Amino acid sequence: MDFSSAARELYGVPPGEFTSTRERLVQEARSEGDAALAKRIGALRRPTLPAWAVNLLSRFAADDLGELLDVGARLREAWASGGGIGGLEQRRGELVTRLVRKARDLAGEAGRPLRDPAVREVEDTLQAATVDGDIAEEVRQGRLTHPRSHTGFVPAGFPVAEREKAEPEKAEPEKPRREKPRREKAPRAEAPPRRAEDTRRAEARERARQAAVRRAEKAARDLAERETEHAEAREDLRTADAEVGRLRRELDKVRRDLDRAVARQESAERRLEKAEQRRDKAARAAREARRKVDEVSGDAAPAI
Repeated sequence: MDFSSAARELYGVPPGEFTSTRERLVQEARSEGDAALAKRIGALRRPTLPAWAVNLLSRFAADDLGELLDVGARLREAWASGGGIGGLEQRRGELVTRLVRKARDLAGEAGRPLRDPAVREVEDTLQAATVDGDIAEEVRQGRLTHPRSHTGFVPAGFPVAEREKAEPEKAEPEKPRREKPRREKAPRAEAPPRRAEDTRRAEARERARQAAVRRAEKAARDLAERETEHAEAREDLRTADAEVGRLRRELDKVRRDLDRAVARQESAERRLEKAEQRRDKAARAAREARRKVDEVSGDAAPAI
């Protein structure tokens, strides 16, 4: 056993079986004398339900998932070079739709159906994997612990806003008119401060928006974890109820067996008592017969 195979097995089981499977793999690693591997496996975190559903795609829909990630790589190349994307965007939408449906089916077949919020997180993760290479690699490995998301329209490192902002600055020298130089001096002097202030405000708004997005994502992850824990608790309760029912049935059977054994014992005791009574009666009859024989023998002795 190595770490990759252990992690792949671990992140393929339903979240409710994650802890027990992790403990088993840790024990196997320890039994093989690999304490470092046992520690790495023990540090792996349980995935939320949406992350687990995405992990299933790397195992049971690898072809479609691989094509989606390839389309994402080509989109990132097109964005980086400024080239056309052709039909890549449409193909991405088709693959995402197909994979979301597949993830929903796989989770349902495993007994853990996805609710609408979880389905949206699966879709967000797949979309993010097409615009962020790091997320794409996580999705490809199938070891996600929580859903992923990406804000904006293009991958990180290729912001459209910066390219668009550069174009007006190139055209700016053409604006001043020679016939009105004095009127143009004041706007040119005031423009940089206004642009700087606008930039600061835009950056502040963007930072606030990103902070709000991060808070929303954390809240969504926390909610998903609570839902997973709640579902696991319900599953544990159902298992405990089933175990209690089984033990009650076994207890009822033991009681019935005990009742039958007691009845057999009482019947045997009655038969034994009757047998003893017959024995005592036979003993008394034997003594009486012996007495009569003795009497007859005593009466007959003088005649001899």
